[in-house]
Amino acid sequence: MRQYETTFILRPNLGEDQFTEIIERTCSIITDDGGVIIDTDRWGIKRLAYEINKEVQGYYVCLNYAAPGTTIAELERIFRIDDRVLRFLTIKLADSIDAEGISREKEDFAARAEQEAQQTGEEESGDTAEAEKKPAAAAAETAEAKSSSAEQSTDE
Repeated sequence: MRQYETTFILRPNLGEDQFTEIIERTCSIITDDGGVIIDTDRWGIKRLAYEINKEVQGYYVCLNYAAPGTTIAELERIFRIDDRVLRFLTIKLADSIDAEGISREKEDFAARAEQEAQQTGEEESGDTAEAEKKPAAAAAETAEAKSSSAEQSTDE
């Protein structure tokens, strides 16, 4: 088996049910042909670089998987037929991958996802801490301004 990455863009007006249905159908084509899904990454609705079939946005999905070469032909045939798929691109990442390599790749993707989740959590907590500090700092500055203006008025 070889390792592939397929990125495809769906019409944005389909709805979550149809997004899920297309992704599950794509994954089942891969697994029915003897392949293994390593990672499914839904990027969501993004603005397209250029208009495709009068669409300016698209729902991006990236699949990382190991499969025989015949799977790619079937997958791309289905994508060409389906009007809900705007564009697709398949890239071969590795000529050969075994069961150990697949499990290693799954672990790598899980570790990256966990790391991204931690970074997102830290950024959100950092934003909250900064947001809490700003009102406190503003209150302190206001108090200082009042006390300095009070001192100025007593000096006169």
